[in-house]
Amino acid sequence: MTGSLFKANFWNTDFLSTIGYDSIIQHLNNGRKNCKEFEDFLKERAAIEEKYGKDLLNLSRKKPCGQSEINTLKRALDVFKQQVDNVAQCHIQLAQTLREEAKRMEEFREKQKLQRKKTETIMDALHKQKITYYKKTMDAKKTYEQKCRDKDEAEQAVQRNANAANPKQQEKLFVKLATSKTAVEDSDKTYMQHINTLEKVREDWQSEHIKACEVFEAQECERINFFRNALWLHLNQLSQQCVTDDEMYEQVRKSLELCSIEKDIQYFVNQRKTGHTPPAPIMYENFYSSQRNAAPQGKTTGPNVARRGPLPVPKHLPEDPDYSLVEDYTLLYQ
Repeated sequence: MTGSLFKANFWNTDFLSTIGYDSIIQHLNNGRKNCKEFEDFLKERAAIEEKYGKDLLNLSRKKPCGQSEINTLKRALDVFKQQVDNVAQCHIQLAQTLREEAKRMEEFREKQKLQRKKTETIMDALHKQKITYYKKTMDAKKTYEQKCRDKDEAEQAVQRNANAANPKQQEKLFVKLATSKTAVEDSDKTYMQHINTLEKVREDWQSEHIKACEVFEAQECERINFFRNALWLHLNQLSQQCVTDDEMYEQVRKSLELCSIEKDIQYFVNQRKTGHTPPAPIMYENFYSSQRNAAPQGKTTGPNVARRGPLPVPKHLPEDPDYSLVEDYTLLYQ
């Protein structure tokens, strides 16, 4: 595990490079983004579960389902509707649970963000300080090197004019040489001071870099553990919902086991029966026979109004022109 520590693997030989630190920060940013994505996933899943629960609830409460059934099958259907209602309520509750899990993920993410901000603020300041003092040190080095070249040129000038007859010119060269030596000494001191300051800055940066690596590694371990546990818990919640659904549906299956075809048939017969005797056959009735048999035997009936009597016997011969008249009766319509 020692070889995998952040503090042992994110350095660079370039003094101004922050590639190791930037690599860690990028990884942590990706981790925070992943947490946000899972948080959004939970919220979306919660919305789906809530919609499913509410739709199932409306279906259970508003949609008829065998409402005219009777006896044991009716009781089984009542259990079915109730358990569907319970399943719907459970999914709505699961939606609320998932939103609470998403909230916990958000709080964890924000907590890590605040913790990181303290370390990042320190490191950003040290990076700027290191760059600033590095530039100052390099400028001091350039000045020092230039003063050294100036001194070397002054020494060479003195040597070239050592045998010159002009004492005033030689004196001028010696003054320039002395001045250049003083400038070299001053620039050398300044350069050394910047080197010492830069080294102090480098040591501070290096120490804080190690601390930052330890903090960031601890955060990443915590994040992976939290994310893993959150996902594990989410799956457990979904599995438990499946178990709960099945338990509720098992209640329906048990009620269906109590459903009796014979009992339901007998219950229907007892509640709705209309009689034991079927209708008698419809017999043929002769119209004329029914008329003759209408009066009881031994009694004289009055004139049969339903039938015209026999025609009277004519008193005249057929050749008689008055044949169409029978006493006062005529066949002609008046």
